[in-house]
Amino acid sequence: MPRKHAAYSPLKLENQICFAVYSTAHAFNRIYKPLLDRLGLTYPQYLVMLVLWERDDVPVKAIGERLFLDSGTLTPLLKRLEVAGLIRRTRSAADERQ
Repeated sequence: MPRKHAAYSPLKLENQICFAVYSTAHAFNRIYKPLLDRLGLTYPQYLVMLVLWERDDVPVKAIGERLFLDSGTLTPLLKRLEVAGLIRRTRSAADERQ
C-alpha cells in the first residue's frame, strides 16, 4: 500500500524559517569558535572588535545600535574586553554619561 504524503504543516520544524536562520547562525558559531578561542574572544566580543576596527572612539550607544545589543548586554562585554587589554573605555569630556 503506498504511503500517503503528509500535508504541509506550517508548524513542522523544517518549515520554520526562523529555525533555518537559527541553524545557520549556530553553524557559523561552531566554525568561528576554534578561531576565536585562540584570540580569547567570544563571538559577540569579536563583533564589537570588528566595529572598533572600522573606527576608533565609537560611543557605546553607537556600538549597540550597530550590533542590535542593549547597554545591559554590551557594558559587561566591554568591561571584559578592557580587562583583557583589548580596548580602552573613556568618558566623553562633553557628556560624561557617554
